[in-house]
Amino acid sequence: MTPWLTLIGLGEDGALSLAAAARLAQAALVVGGARHLALIGPTQAERLAWPSPLQDAFPAILARAGSQVCVLASGDPFFFGVGTLLAGLVGNFESFPQPSAFSLAASRLGWALQECALISLHGRALEAVIPYLQPKARVLALSWDGRTPGRLAALLCERGLGASRLSVLEAMGGPRERRFSALAQDFDAEGVDALNTIALEVAGEGVRIPPRAPGLPDDWFDNDGQMTTREMRALTLCALAPRPGEMLWDVGAGSGSISVEWLLADPATNAFAVEKHAQRCKRIRANALALGVPRLQMVEGEAPGALGGLPPPDAVFIGGGVEAVFEPCWAALKTGGRLVVNAVTVETQAALSALSHKYGGQLLHAQFARAAPVGRFRGFRAAMPVVQWRAVKP
Repeated sequence: MTPWLTLIGLGEDGALSLAAAARLAQAALVVGGARHLALIGPTQAERLAWPSPLQDAFPAILARAGSQVCVLASGDPFFFGVGTLLAGLVGNFESFPQPSAFSLAASRLGWALQECALISLHGRALEAVIPYLQPKARVLALSWDGRTPGRLAALLCERGLGASRLSVLEAMGGPRERRFSALAQDFDAEGVDALNTIALEVAGEGVRIPPRAPGLPDDWFDNDGQMTTREMRALTLCALAPRPGEMLWDVGAGSGSISVEWLLADPATNAFAVEKHAQRCKRIRANALALGVPRLQMVEGEAPGALGGLPPPDAVFIGGGVEAVFEPCWAALKTGGRLVVNAVTVETQAALSALSHKYGGQLLHAQFARAAPVGRFRGFRAAMPVVQWRAVKP
């Protein structure tokens, strides 16, 4: 079948391939942002500018199925673009991409694109960049507006990375193209074009930049004592085994340390932190922002009632009250999903023993001791032992 929907990537010069120009000439409807519609010049087709949110235009696009519809996008429609959204709705489409802003930026700077972290800050919290601020890292970021580079420079300075270099590339590929660079600590945020891409070279070790392994220091989390401590948290993340695209329920989230580290494991993971105490919910949100995972979704309420309506999880961590919440969590867990519970009290440990007899899984006994002063010397002070149960749903 001849595709009725065509996705056309545009650069700042508005240039089109012969095939894309032919589709555009045949179109009954052209959809795009005001800037893109202006770039293509006059056409005979009806025009539709993207509303906000742009998904509101999808019914009008789908209603034209069978006639020629062209959707305009920046660069590559499938690189942080509208292409993925439409492809999920329309099986019959074709695409004519142009170089993405990332490709253009890398070519201007002579950077190996495959060695760069590629992120979008357009419509996203600035804090999402934090996990990528690794020593000597190169980051390419799509800006939200002209204020984004200045805000990023300020964030870098706050975190001890003021010696990092930002290059701002404006309106690449068109007559207004401009590039300038400065250290974050010297950055002048005035007069930056709204259409810009940021190239960042991270310098310095910084403060509280999450490493790639689980087990962040305890004092990186604001908490009231209700928190899985560092060593046990590392074991817990290993037991939960996060994978790209998977969803976690962190039930009885406390400080949110488990769900935060789950999200840090991969940018494609998702998590719901369920917590009944309002003050702890505020702490969880603050911890998520401070450590660069603003996508953590907060559910304020008491389980199991607060679990209603949540999407089925791939993994569940129960931070307390296993007797009341196990059954609904286990029922919601996807086949092959992992459920992990840590128990400190004898009563909860007994409950885990009983559950393991019925559902299988592994029981682990863990105890840690840290060196502490004993007079003029040091000795190891043991923490309370923890029993961990991990079960995989068949």
